[in-house]
Amino acid sequence: MTPDQYCQEKTAKSGSSFYYSFLFLPASKRRAITALYAFCREVDDVADECKDVAIAHTKLVWWSNEVSRLYAGHPEHPVGQALAPLVEEFGLPAAEFDEIIAGMEMDLSYNRYADFDQLQLYCHRVAGVVGQLSARIFGYRDARTEQYAHDLGLAFQLTNIIRDVGEDARRNRIYLPLDELARFGVSEADILQGRETESFRELMLFQSERARQYYSRAFASLPAVDRKSQRTGLIMAAIYRTLLDEIEHDGFHVLHQRVSLTPLRKLWIAWKTWVKN
Repeated sequence: MTPDQYCQEKTAKSGSSFYYSFLFLPASKRRAITALYAFCREVDDVADECKDVAIAHTKLVWWSNEVSRLYAGHPEHPVGQALAPLVEEFGLPAAEFDEIIAGMEMDLSYNRYADFDQLQLYCHRVAGVVGQLSARIFGYRDARTEQYAHDLGLAFQLTNIIRDVGEDARRNRIYLPLDELARFGVSEADILQGRETESFRELMLFQSERARQYYSRAFASLPAVDRKSQRTGLIMAAIYRTLLDEIEHDGFHVLHQRVSLTPLRKLWIAWKTWVKN
């Protein structure tokens, strides 16, 4: 299996909505974004699947060293090898890969977030930076597109947090800011024990409205000159906003189920958005 095949398999297996947006890219950019996404999946899997925190830390240190090896020209992992010819071609900074790893380190150190400022730093690292790297791969002419990509990444992560409240709670993780739980009269026990109160639904509506604000901010800051080159991000946004709509229309029953869109529906949204933009 070649490094590119490894990345393709890693991405396809994830079942992510992002996969459907990659299908419309030209081969060189599809290869690059697939390798970037495979990197994100590798380091995210360390935080999610490794039960021993010390071993997880060691693995993330290994990945940090792999980034150094990548930029020195001798990566060891198939993902690093797939990225090797791409980091210079697309101008992908090593510091941003390190920032993603720092975000995964936060998952090993925190299972609660005191307020949105703390959560926003996490979202910046694991999603905003990924958005900026993606924008470089897609290509842009106006520097303001980086802000669009960053805000869109945050919107995606906030949508993920809403979708995964119950799943995260079963791992003893609460990504909803604790001060906002208190403001809406929702306790940690309510989340951990799956109590879907009216207060919980009001809390989730507040979270949904914040995510929508980030989508709006992102779209407002995307320069017209780069709209076509950034169509892949717009496809991702269309899929994720539809998911957010479904969660909200369903009444935020996220403590006991994981709302998702069918592959066919994702493909339809992707095609429709590509043609429209």
